[in-house]
This record gives sequence, C-alpha cells and structure tokens, in this order.
Amino acid sequence: MAGDDRTLDELRLALAPDIASAAVFDGWSDQALCQAAALAGVDTAVARLAFPGGPMDMICAWIAATDAQMKAAFADGHLLDLKVRERIRTLLLFRLDAVAGREEALRRALAIQAMPQNLRRSLKSGWNSADLMWRLAGDTATDYNHYTKRAILCGIYSATLAVFVDDRSEGKEETRAFIDRRIENVMQFEKTKAQLLRKGDGFDVARFLG
Repeated sequence: MAGDDRTLDELRLALAPDIASAAVFDGWSDQALCQAAALAGVDTAVARLAFPGGPMDMICAWIAATDAQMKAAFADGHLLDLKVRERIRTLLLFRLDAVAGREEALRRALAIQAMPQNLRRSLKSGWNSADLMWRLAGDTATDYNHYTKRAILCGIYSATLAVFVDDRSEGKEETRAFIDRRIENVMQFEKTKAQLLRKGDGFDVARFLG
C-alpha cells in the first residue's frame, strides 16, 4: 500500500490536506481520517498511528502542511523583489488560497484550537507559521524586533482567519481589504518606532516596549 514506506511525520503531512477536505462535512473526526486514508491508499490503522492526539494532531498537521507548501513556493527568494509590506501580504494571501474551499473545516479547527487545553499548541503553531513568513520575507532580526514582528504577525493572521471564514464577498475582497488595513497599521507603528529610535542619546528601549 502507498505510504507504508513513509515515516509517520511524512504521512501526517501527506494526509492532512485530505483530512481537512473531509472535515468540511465530518469535522475533525476519525471518519474524516479514514476517508483521507482510503483516498491515499493508506492502511487505516497506520493512519491512526500518525495522529495519536486526535483532532489537534490533524489540525496541527494541516498547518504544518500549509507551511511546507508556502516554503516550497517562496524558497527561491523571488519574494525579496517586493517591498516588505507586499512580501507579507503575498504570504498571507498564499495561505488563504491554500485553505480556500475548506472554510467550514477552518471554522471547526479554530473552535477546537480555542479550547483551553489546546491553546498552548495553537499558539506554538501560529508562532511557527509567523516565524516562517518573516524568514521567507527576508527578516534577519535577532533583537527584540524578532519577537515583536512575529507576535504582531500572529495577531494579524489569526484575526484574518476569523474574517476569512465568514467572508461572502466576491473574491474574498473583504478579507483582502482587512489584510491591507492591518498591514498599514503595522507600517505606521514601525515608522513611529523608527522616529523614536532616531532621537538623541538616552532612549530606553525597555521603557519604550513597556
């Protein structure tokens, strides 16, 4: 059977998109997992071994699969020809396009991720995705900017997903407009911060962040 020679990590990434498609109708359930396994020709018992944590394992694998697709699409560096705000916008839209048509699966995934017992893994997955987006956008910051950029992008992305699942506008124009507004807010913040940092001696970064 296909998949018998793959590791469980490889199986998770391979099965996750099909599980998400099945989750549109069946939720993040064993039934969705079995449908994806049958479609891929993978033994159901082996597929279950790949997701011992149930729904959250499936959802995290879907996020990781999207991360892998994004990395493959932009690893050649062509994104660096754009301005920073366009790099981030392009990456966000890529992720939305990757889940388009599975809005109901995304809605259910967000509800599961918001459960108290799942928040830590949800935050970790969101941080990893934000970190990858910034790295693909050419960010090399290692100071406090490294963390603030990722935290801000996590917030933008999670808010964008909440808008995306309910967006009925043509071509998801409302979501695209929402992204543009949020990115503009961030760019204004960065300009203000840069002006403060250029001021004379004695500027206290810790106090500014506080």
